[in-house]
Amino acid sequence: MDAIDRKILTVVQQDSSLSVAEIGQRVGLSSTPCWKRLQKLEAEGVILRRVAIVDPEKVGLGITVFVSVETGDHSEDWLKHFAEVVDAMPEVMEFYRMAGDVDYVLRVVVHDMQSYDTFYKKLIATVPLKNVTSRFAMERIKSTTALPILENR
Repeated sequence: MDAIDRKILTVVQQDSSLSVAEIGQRVGLSSTPCWKRLQKLEAEGVILRRVAIVDPEKVGLGITVFVSVETGDHSEDWLKHFAEVVDAMPEVMEFYRMAGDVDYVLRVVVHDMQSYDTFYKKLIATVPLKNVTSRFAMERIKSTTALPILENR
């Protein structure tokens, strides 16, 4: 990946709806070489997909909860089952296995407190968990999906 590829990634992370010609203009390429680079970045799995980013509040999902999970079972079978359960829950936006004092962290979006209570009850009913801690976001100060594309070091 060279500097032009990094410029392309920076541009498409800001607005993936731009035409290939517009992307090319912004990075100093004509359409055909820009299109070829985009195709290569997609084929190599650097660009995973192109999506629209939706404002959660405008679609009625105004509550964000960070859920910390501790488990007493660290087996591969338990994790596989837990991952399948969590993957099937549309409220879970992100799911991480952690190092440190908690085992997993989920970022969950819901409509209201009752919706979260329903989610919570479903979560604790599906898999044995040692401890679940919910932290409710009061305000979103920064939210981005754009990675900081830096020069190779």
